Amino acid sequence: MLTDDFGREVTGVRVSLTDRCNFDCVYCHNEGLGDTRGPMDPQDDEMDTDDVVRFLEVAAEFGVDAVKFTGGEPMLRQDLEEIIARTPARMEVSLTTNGTFLPDRADALVDAGLERVNVSQDALDPADFAEITKSGAYERVLEGVDAALAAGLDPVKLNMVVFEHTAGYVPEMVDHVAENDGLQLQLIEYMPELTGKPEWNVDIQRVHDWLAERAAEIEHREMHDRKRYWVGGGPDSSGGMVEIVDPVENPTFCANCHRVRVTHEGYLKGCLNRNDDLRAMGEMTKPEIREAFRETVTNRVPYYGEYMVRNGDDEWEVNEKYIDEYAEV
Repeated sequence: MLTDDFGREVTGVRVSLTDRCNFDCVYCHNEGLGDTRGPMDPQDDEMDTDDVVRFLEVAAEFGVDAVKFTGGEPMLRQDLEEIIARTPARMEVSLTTNGTFLPDRADALVDAGLERVNVSQDALDPADFAEITKSGAYERVLEGVDAALAAGLDPVKLNMVVFEHTAGYVPEMVDHVAENDGLQLQLIEYMPELTGKPEWNVDIQRVHDWLAERAAEIEHREMHDRKRYWVGGGPDSSGGMVEIVDPVENPTFCANCHRVRVTHEGYLKGCLNRNDDLRAMGEMTKPEIREAFRETVTNRVPYYGEYMVRNGDDEWEVNEKYIDEYAEV
């Protein structure tokens, strides 16, 4: 297993299979690359099936035991089932999707080896859902969640980005997962530095405080200094769990990051928030991918606390010392 200079083992990879999407969510940051969505047809710059599998086979050699497939919308890839089936057996396979294609493919994905799924669902009202996603597929998403549960993907975790447009739906979404077996909720802190709309930000601590009052039980995950709030049942049940992902300005989160990312074009990157560390795999052979993977891990730096540091005014700024050292490598 590879470890970076800050003692962080890399145990997982997050692989974007496409930047194409049938939604146009207003908060999308496209895995940190910006809004580059294009036509729905397959694009020449996307990794093909063999490219993805070749990388995963190398990652498995280094002890990586989990892969999450993302997009864009990864289910626009018609070879998704093949990719999952060819993923090394030691890896747990999960998927983040908007859910619209799950009604027709959930069973096949499970048969191929999919073990967990996150479905983006930002509102429980069709009109507001359409405003956020620029899509009229609200009912189709609900059908997708039901199809995932029926296929055995239990629990299904709903992803909800918390920002100005969605904050009012938090109580309703919490009730929704508490009242429906097999559902969990992941509230994701809005990242204004990636979307360029700071005015949409909300105070995520207020959500923490509200959940703490509501929860029957609170579980603390030391790895990311993250809390799980159980609002229906407890840790032994499959549903009713609410977790907040709050990476913004959170050095503890970054200090415990164990994941490397791969863009849809086949670039390795060590951090969601950075694009100055991209390494193109292109037509690399396995030995070349091994070396690129080692370099990516070696050069990983916690974004908050090292790449970004507090100045004398207690504000975050780029660590020029690190940038200078990195430029010399």
